Amino acid sequence: MNKYKLFFTCAASLLFMSSCYDLDRFPEDQLSAGTFFQTQDHADQAMMGVYSQMTHDDVFGRQFGFDCLGGIASGYDAPSYPNIGRGTYTTTEGAVGNKFKQLYEGVTRANIILQNVDNCDMSDDLKSRYKAEARFMRGLYYFTLLDFWGGIPLYDEKTIVAEDFSNMLNPRSSAEDVRKFIIQDLDDAIAHLPAKWDDSNKGRATSGAAMALKGKVLLFNNQYQEAATCFESVVNSGEYALYSDYANLFKPGGDESSEMIFAIQNIGGVGTDFGMPTTFYMGNRASYGSCWNNVMAATDFVDSYEWSDGRPFNWDEVIPGFNASDDVKKETFYATLNDDFDKVVTYPAAKDKLLEMYGKRDPRMAASIILPYTTYKGWYSNAPMNTEYVITAKSGQTNEKNGFIRVNGNYEMYLWRKFVAEYDMDGAINNREDTPINFPLIRYADVLLMLAECYNQTDQQTKAVEKINQVRERVGMPGLNSGPEYLKATTKDEVFKRIRHERAVELAGEGHSFSDMKRWKLLESLDGQVKGFTGQFYYNRVVQERDYLWPIPNGEMEKNPNLKGDQNPGW
Repeated sequence: MNKYKLFFTCAASLLFMSSCYDLDRFPEDQLSAGTFFQTQDHADQAMMGVYSQMTHDDVFGRQFGFDCLGGIASGYDAPSYPNIGRGTYTTTEGAVGNKFKQLYEGVTRANIILQNVDNCDMSDDLKSRYKAEARFMRGLYYFTLLDFWGGIPLYDEKTIVAEDFSNMLNPRSSAEDVRKFIIQDLDDAIAHLPAKWDDSNKGRATSGAAMALKGKVLLFNNQYQEAATCFESVVNSGEYALYSDYANLFKPGGDESSEMIFAIQNIGGVGTDFGMPTTFYMGNRASYGSCWNNVMAATDFVDSYEWSDGRPFNWDEVIPGFNASDDVKKETFYATLNDDFDKVVTYPAAKDKLLEMYGKRDPRMAASIILPYTTYKGWYSNAPMNTEYVITAKSGQTNEKNGFIRVNGNYEMYLWRKFVAEYDMDGAINNREDTPINFPLIRYADVLLMLAECYNQTDQQTKAVEKINQVRERVGMPGLNSGPEYLKATTKDEVFKRIRHERAVELAGEGHSFSDMKRWKLLESLDGQVKGFTGQFYYNRVVQERDYLWPIPNGEMEKNPNLKGDQNPGW
């Protein structure tokens, strides 16, 4: 999608100007449907406005933050959804209302394409393709609304916002009807979208992306056989493959590989800042622009990475007494700096053990996480700075100017390496809020694991394990059922536990875990204390039954009387 990225802003601004004037009379100094939707270039620019809505913070722009609600991450401030994670949110919660509103904005932009693209001077085949793109995106936005709220009001292209804004008072459709609507959109997208685009259009929706999303919609409704058929079509298409290098999959180059079935296209650089704030909120103070580490990797999650031979990891095997004693944890991690805080006087005695242990774990851990006493390519005073993640007993001692990673808030927690800029990315990053790394919403490993889940739920455990093992093999992890008892997975429950684990370590930082835990009915298992790796308590993760569906925002209830009395359970 590279050639179109620069049109995002202008296209977004003109979308709501369409259909504003009647009787074919259009002001000469303003854009409208009658004056704008005339050429293929116009269609392209408007279509980019539909895509651009994905980067909004309240749509998918902070998707990684949902891992704080799914047990993969922990954090603070808005990017981590703290009120939701701590159970203090209400029907007036801003994060809830804004996501609802901005997803409908995406739906409206897609509808505007469907209303007006026939006016463009181009072939019927091209018009069908643009409509299919719009339907894919509308399906994506509606599926996200369905996932978070269940049944919601449906508005299709017959609704012209500029004319009907005050009358958009539809009641909630049932979840079943919303799902049917989404499937219809995706079937049209599958039929009319190309299998691939040329390089100048890379990143736009394809028939494979629509098929994968259809499979996900069906999977989330426990329609396992139908979902498996969709995922098998994606796998057998020959269009997609696992990228050979997991760590580089989330850096420029790998982020455009054939593993990325559908990804948000992000760019950076002077005058072309348009991306997601992954570095800003997942990075640390040593990262480009000095960042905030609002979203950090959860301690329990990092401890779940297996040994490289597939054995479950246990700290007591490395440091006897670690699990039971916070004092042992602190002794394991704390170093001492000199009085100027620019040099380590004493490393912890366990440093070499830690580094040795990291090297003997699932390689995805070191690729995704900045671990204590490992290094990170930071940026300080407009120059590269190699930094080390040193932990000290006294807060505020480490600083990037002295070659150390500085953690905002002095959290003693694991930091993200995945999706975070190294140095200045060879000049590619100009703004910490616009990280030029494409962010996957659907990638091939995800599809393989969803297909494995479908097989497992239809009592095809052997086929499920085969798909799981493809994902494990990419990083050199031993296959399930390949010998030792600890690799055994033959029953439905055993295979499900492996699917849950693989989705966690493979898709960490990509924001899938909250939706996964909801659809598996496992949210309550996340209730409890959130601690750092030294045992420091930070907050309680609070889960209630009501959290499986967010409340219809209070503001929407006030605007639409047909929503009153139809709130989600527990709200």
